[in-house]
Order: sequence, then C-alpha cells, then structure tokens
Amino acid sequence: MQQELKGTGVALVTPFTQGEVDYEALTRIIEHVIHGGVEYLVCLGTTGEASTITLDESRSVLETFIKVNDGRVPIVLGTLGGNDTAALIRRISEFDLDGVSAFLSASPAYNKPSQEGIFQHYRALSDHSPLPILIYNVPGRTCSNITAETTLRIAEHCERVIGVKDASADMTQVSKIAKYKPSDFLLLSGDDPTTLSTIACGGEGVISVIANAFPRQFSDMVRAAMAGDYTGALKLHQKLLDIHQWLYIEGNPTGIKAAMNILDLCSAEMRLPLVSMTPERLRSLRDAMDQMGTKK
Repeated sequence: MQQELKGTGVALVTPFTQGEVDYEALTRIIEHVIHGGVEYLVCLGTTGEASTITLDESRSVLETFIKVNDGRVPIVLGTLGGNDTAALIRRISEFDLDGVSAFLSASPAYNKPSQEGIFQHYRALSDHSPLPILIYNVPGRTCSNITAETTLRIAEHCERVIGVKDASADMTQVSKIAKYKPSDFLLLSGDDPTTLSTIACGGEGVISVIANAFPRQFSDMVRAAMAGDYTGALKLHQKLLDIHQWLYIEGNPTGIKAAMNILDLCSAEMRLPLVSMTPERLRSLRDAMDQMGTKK
C-alpha cells in the first residue's frame, strides 16, 4: 500500500450548486485529475469541506468517488478526523469501505492534546481501524504540532499507521522524520509550496490542493523531483509559484474553488461559515493563472 500512495495524491473539493452537492461536477473533477496524471484521490478531506457535509452526503460522495474511479487509482478517505477519539472509532463503522485503500486522519483539534495524548489517539485508531492510516499533521488548523519525535514513535508502535502528511512546512522537522523513519513509513508533504523542498529532504510525495486545478503540472513536478531531476522540477515549481498565495489568502478551499470555477470545472460556492473569494483577490488569481501561459 505504501508504494501506491507515493507521488501525487489530490484532496478533491466537494462542489456545490445551490447548497447541494453537485455530483455531475464531482464526476467531472475526478476525471480531470485522473486524466491529469495524479497517483491517487483523497475523498472528504479538509479541501472537501468534510466538516460541513452530513453523514448521508459523505456516503454518497464516497460512492461517487468509487463508481467514477472504477478501480483506476487508490482512494483515501479523509473524513476520519476530529477531537473525540471514541467518536472517530465509531465513525469507522458508518462507511462501506469496499474500494477505499486507506484513511487520512487529522490530529485532534481545539482540545490541543499533549504529545502523549496525540500518540495515544493514533494508537487507539490503529487498534480499531480495518484500513491503513495516514497521519495528517496540520498545526495551522489544529493549533498543535505533531513533533518529529511523536511521529516517529507512532511509526514504531502503531501498526496500522503507514505514513504522515506533514503540513507544518518545517523543513527541519521534515528532515528529522525522513532521516529516522522506518524505510516503509511514508513521508508526504501537506503543503504545496514546500513540496519540492520536502521531496529534496527525503519525502515521497504530496497530498495536494493545487492539483485539483493543475494536476498535470503539479504531478509532473513531483515525479521529476522524485526521479532526481531537480532542474526540471524547479521549472515546474516556479511556473505554479505565483498561484499558490491566492489559493490560501482567504483560506482553503476558497481559493482552489475559485480557480476551478475559472477553469469551468465547478462553481465557486462554499458552505457557511466559508464564503467565496472577494472580487479583488479573484482578479489577482485570474491574473496569476493567465501569466502561467496556459489555464489547463
């Protein structure tokens, strides 16, 4: 499984039209990223607005992923996140996991557990999960970083945990994980702008946001870097560089949905409390996309 989740995974948006999930647009996006060359899909992660999607909608979205994908690439389910360990364990039983390869599970938010609490959280998930688990370390959202030492401890003691998506953008932390991790423990970037740096430090791929809109350019960059072609990877990295800031300046997935609307892939509609991008910043995003030389 670890080998299948190297390279570029993409955390897909969940498109809406008039407040409802737009399954036609979701189908279009899945085809867009698969044909764009990504290695796997992440369903109902942060970018997929999982926190405002009902359980029934979550099941229907996952069913759509599985049906449209039709076994072409692995699917990772990103809905296994939250601040109540016992509730997450119960949530595992609420999905038909046939066609799902792994879970992506963000560390607990809001209650800000200690490093020992984070370790015990993942150990409990590992003990109860029927599928492999990827840690998601995203301190910008959870307000608690998973240190390199804790990540390595989880890697050693939690059998079902097979890797980490690290969105800390801390290259010292990333380098320490890369140096001391087990050889079969995946180190993935969770931060698009520093993905090239993460791979240079020993990372093995990314779970990306920008690949929703630009799957070919971003996955080509990742493959070049993983093949040791850093000159080629740097050119692709720099081509996308000026777009990244506009994707996050008003939060994720506000920016990426705006970009996808520009590309006619889906609407830019969000669910409250998230709102669409302001007109001024939308113009800046359009300009950055135009300056790439191509929009697709």
